[in-house]
Amino acid sequence: MSLIGKEVLPFQAEAFRQGEFLDVSENNFKGKWSIVCFYPADFTFVCPTELEDLQNQYAELQKLGVEVYSVSTDTHFTHKAWHESSDAIGKIEYTMIGDPSHVISQNFDVLREDAGLADRGTFIIDPDGIIQAAEINAEGIGRDASQLINKIKAAQYVRNNPGEVCPAKWEEGSDTLKPSIDLVGKI
Repeated sequence: MSLIGKEVLPFQAEAFRQGEFLDVSENNFKGKWSIVCFYPADFTFVCPTELEDLQNQYAELQKLGVEVYSVSTDTHFTHKAWHESSDAIGKIEYTMIGDPSHVISQNFDVLREDAGLADRGTFIIDPDGIIQAAEINAEGIGRDASQLINKIKAAQYVRNNPGEVCPAKWEEGSDTLKPSIDLVGKI
């Protein structure tokens, strides 16, 4: 079942961010653009490379008005311990949400119940709390966070320009399309 166009379901969770624990809920995903990045587990192999890569894009995402959240089924305590012991994870400034109850992972349909772990899922959420983009990867396939920049720009453009859509490989400032019967069969 696709989550595109659906509102983020309610949840309550504890998170770690820049040396502090905090409470988060679906309301944190409202009022601004959000990226929610699920990953299987702390203290693993591919996960720290992805989360560090996401941190490397964090300043650019912030300039676009985007907040970033990572989520695994570990606890917020485990996130803190990982942050303090890993050079890659120690760089992270964004919020790391703990989901030991699996509620968030189930809500986003990324939970592998037999393992109690989340798949690698990336979701772009608009300021109304509606999921606009989703990508799910198998555990062994790492993601490239730089690809999120153009996806966010396209999602923001479409939201701000009703009646226009962004074609493949669209970049900010390039042509968009205005769907109409006149375009059918002409592209």
